[in-house]
Amino acid sequence: MSSNQIQSYAALGAKQELEPHTFDAGELQPHQIEIKVEYCGLCHSDISMIDNDWGISQYPLVAGHEVIGTIIRLGSEAKGLKLGQRVGIGWTAESCQACDYCIGGQQVLCTGESKATIVGHAGGFADKIRAGWQWAIPLPDDLDPESAGPLLCGGITVFDPLLKHQIQARHHVGVIGIGGLGHMAIKLLKAWGCEITAFSSSLNKTEELKAMGADHVVNSRDSAALKAEQGKFDLILSTVNVTLDWAAYLNALAPNGTIHVLGIPLEPIATPASLLVGGAKAITGSPTGSPEALRTLLKFAARKKIAPQIELFPMSQINDAIAHLHSGNVRYRVVLKADF
Repeated sequence: MSSNQIQSYAALGAKQELEPHTFDAGELQPHQIEIKVEYCGLCHSDISMIDNDWGISQYPLVAGHEVIGTIIRLGSEAKGLKLGQRVGIGWTAESCQACDYCIGGQQVLCTGESKATIVGHAGGFADKIRAGWQWAIPLPDDLDPESAGPLLCGGITVFDPLLKHQIQARHHVGVIGIGGLGHMAIKLLKAWGCEITAFSSSLNKTEELKAMGADHVVNSRDSAALKAEQGKFDLILSTVNVTLDWAAYLNALAPNGTIHVLGIPLEPIATPASLLVGGAKAITGSPTGSPEALRTLLKFAARKKIAPQIELFPMSQINDAIAHLHSGNVRYRVVLKADF
């Protein structure tokens, strides 16, 4: 097998089980690195791409965008990295490095030739993966590689808003939906020093959520309980993809507070403008984060010993892992261990 051959598990069509698939990746480009995959997280976005829920999938499709591995090849333009170094690849694999946003350090908003790791690009359900060298994020030595992968997508998704909104320990932050993203938000906010309220429809998780770091747990389906939270929050992170009572959550914000949308509801967000104007409140959103934000997150997670709670599967059992994710019983993130 040539050095450009990659073994993977691919979807050959929408909603199909993944099958072993070998492909030729072509010559390594000067700006790219290639890593040998050790671990790869399994995210709902992978399922959306496999099933073509967004209408942009191309088959054969190799998903997987929470990758941990070691560098085995370096393009001639790669800088600051070395062979054998352990790195991570998240949602983004390429950016143009020339547009205003890339030059300004906001590569995640690249308006040039940006590529998501699993959109028109082969992802990490494979023995090897390639990416632009700027998006290979060095893994601190004291960060556990087995559980670090989900930080590169779910983790940065909930961490970047803390940087964007200049959240400090004095702030009270709410988290709506305690799944893959939400549980990482609680762990990160606890280490950040914030007061934390978890909004969950599963109150049987209450003790588990408090053990993670939540100070309060509120039933997200109880309108009276939501009303009692009026005026408390500087920031609320919404990680769910369902329609919410947006007015109730806006009322729960303190003046100058923000609801930051991370999950994508299937319906437009409907809210009275008066609730935004009266308290100088806002509804914002963001994708993942820049290479700098990713590096900051991994260093912070290593220093504070923050690790996502995972369930580990061999990559050869990837279809079983996907079925487990569909079941809704994952606590709280699935990680696949490469066993090619």
